[in-house]
Amino acid sequence: MKRGITAVLASAAAVAATIGFTGSAEAAGPPCGAQAKACVQLHTNTAWLMDHGSVVRGGVPVTVGKAAFPTPSGTFRVQYKDIDHYSKQFHGPMPYSVFFTTTGVAFHQGSLKVQSHGCVHLSHADAVVFYNALHPGDVVQVVK
Repeated sequence: MKRGITAVLASAAAVAATIGFTGSAEAAGPPCGAQAKACVQLHTNTAWLMDHGSVVRGGVPVTVGKAAFPTPSGTFRVQYKDIDHYSKQFHGPMPYSVFFTTTGVAFHQGSLKVQSHGCVHLSHADAVVFYNALHPGDVVQVVK
């Protein structure tokens, strides 16, 4: 017997609800490779901590660089960490900084309402977790 499109869509929605699919980027999982310890998706303002392809934390909300100072995409390695970093260039604190480019881009605690000069802003709680989880040499992937 042929089923109408409404019945098919209702059935698909029921299956999706049963397996927990919500249609969001978070439900689909992080877009980075298994080698990434941290993953950032720029267009959704979302970040994850990973362990061999499994999500450890996230997706968590972030803010990234404004158009004039975009957060670079690519694969990087954590360079160093500084729990009480102060930016001389931008005249302000950057608590729980984890630098992952050679040009000074870092994860750090910052406003989730204001875009950065290229860094990845995290809430206080997420910045603490990212700071404690990431170490020099860990892979960070930033995708569009």
